[in-house]
Amino acid sequence: MLAQSRFIWRGLVTSQKVGAPRTICILISLKVSIKQGGDLLAKILSSAIIGINAYRVEVEVDITSGLPTFTTVGLPETSVKESKERVKSAINNSGYRFPDDRITVNLAPADIKKEGTGFDLPIALGILAATGVIPNPELSRYLILGELSLDGRVKPVRGSLSMALAARDAGYGAIIVPYDNGPEASVVTDISVLPVKTLAEVVSFFRGFSQIEPQNTDISAVFDKHCHFEVDYADVMGQEHVKRALEIAAAGGHNLVMIGPPGSGKTMLAKRLPTILPPISFEEAIETTKIFSVIGLLENNQALITRRPFRSPHHTISDAGLIGGGHNPRPGEVSLAHNGVLFMDELPEFKKHVLEVLRQPLEDLQVTISRASSTLTYPSSFMLVAAMNPCPCGYFSDPQHECRCSYQQIHRYRSKISGPLLDRIDIHVEVPAVPYKDLMGDAGAEPSAAIRKRVAAARQIQSERFSRAKFHCNAQMSSRHIKTHCKIDDASRRLLESAIDKLGFSARAFNRILKIARTIADLQAAPGLQVDHISEAIQYRSLDRGGQFK
Repeated sequence: MLAQSRFIWRGLVTSQKVGAPRTICILISLKVSIKQGGDLLAKILSSAIIGINAYRVEVEVDITSGLPTFTTVGLPETSVKESKERVKSAINNSGYRFPDDRITVNLAPADIKKEGTGFDLPIALGILAATGVIPNPELSRYLILGELSLDGRVKPVRGSLSMALAARDAGYGAIIVPYDNGPEASVVTDISVLPVKTLAEVVSFFRGFSQIEPQNTDISAVFDKHCHFEVDYADVMGQEHVKRALEIAAAGGHNLVMIGPPGSGKTMLAKRLPTILPPISFEEAIETTKIFSVIGLLENNQALITRRPFRSPHHTISDAGLIGGGHNPRPGEVSLAHNGVLFMDELPEFKKHVLEVLRQPLEDLQVTISRASSTLTYPSSFMLVAAMNPCPCGYFSDPQHECRCSYQQIHRYRSKISGPLLDRIDIHVEVPAVPYKDLMGDAGAEPSAAIRKRVAAARQIQSERFSRAKFHCNAQMSSRHIKTHCKIDDASRRLLESAIDKLGFSARAFNRILKIARTIADLQAAPGLQVDHISEAIQYRSLDRGGQFK
């Protein structure tokens, strides 16, 4: 264990002569420590998160004789620096001896800031390997992560799914994770996931005294478990034209805004939109789960997000909460709604600068957050569904209630939504109050399952159409794709020209109309656009700046 030592003696002696200076004798003693086979040096492989993706971190532990100290280098954040107290208590309380020597822990690469508590377990194993408790060569075969409690229990960490993906891509055959992270990490194929509960269990495994059973997750069973919804469009009486608009939005991935008085069912309709969206694919589930895992929003023992997310932030949210950011940048609501729906109720009540930051993710389908030390990009491909009142009191143009808002109040209220943001919302639909006869009607409304079949069939047509592109729905078509897939005849061209001249549609609104018409045609499995498709699509642009939105 101890390093070999040798002493080198060097002396300088001068002869004693009469009249000469007194003999000068210089004696130098030099102690050189030589480590044999790196007995006091250990290397453990772990992982950390940048954005929502993981990268490999090499945890190096060096123990030398000297005053007892514990130093962590490699740009550790506060949570990483505090690991020394957790590691020391966990080792002692697990029945092992914590060395009273100089301990240095290096987290490489050293030029990237490290945060989180996932380095506790690798550091503890490194100390035990450096002191000879664990055979050092065995550790290099595994990527290890986990937080330690003071009694030696291994607690879950954030981002274990991303770390398992990084371990597989780096060629590792196994990864050791906390027991509660086992279901999440085990959805990654071609790598063994070993869930552990205590530090003593891991030490016993590396010393060959016990085995850890790899965890496997049945992906099909996970998807089947969460395929049922508690709400359904069959619960909604009336509002058939709004349901039609929501069906078109779901079929083409279009953004939508509903305008109507309080109590007309806007929120009720929006919350049922996920029930008609096409089922989430395994690749989409992995992307969405990575985001929820990094933030720590996965439920206990939840392996995957198998439903398209539905996020509904309050109107008091900040721009950092909506888009993402902060001192240590993290994803916002637009990223949590990735592959799902972002519902913004009472849209004009949101702060105007918060609404304006939506323009980039709506256009680019991703959010870029720049800081002095790094630039992070989060995915944000979502459907924006918004609801708003027609005026501050909510009863403008309502035949049953009198509106007491002045023109200036209505204009100020509506002008909170800028023209560029409104242009990025494909479908505008008015939601009037539901008549009494519709509320008491005996005829059952169409269930979500029937609508979902039509939506899934339309999405399949689009997937085949865009098989060579990087997107899969009509809402994401560029101008080049619109020219290719949205060709119109002379009658449709005349109708569009007349609508643009009278309603003052912008160029972006013109493209939105063609995209919506393409989706309407896909719902009917029609190969080309027809006049009735264009006519219905024009009806969904009623709030453009050149039209009623003044």
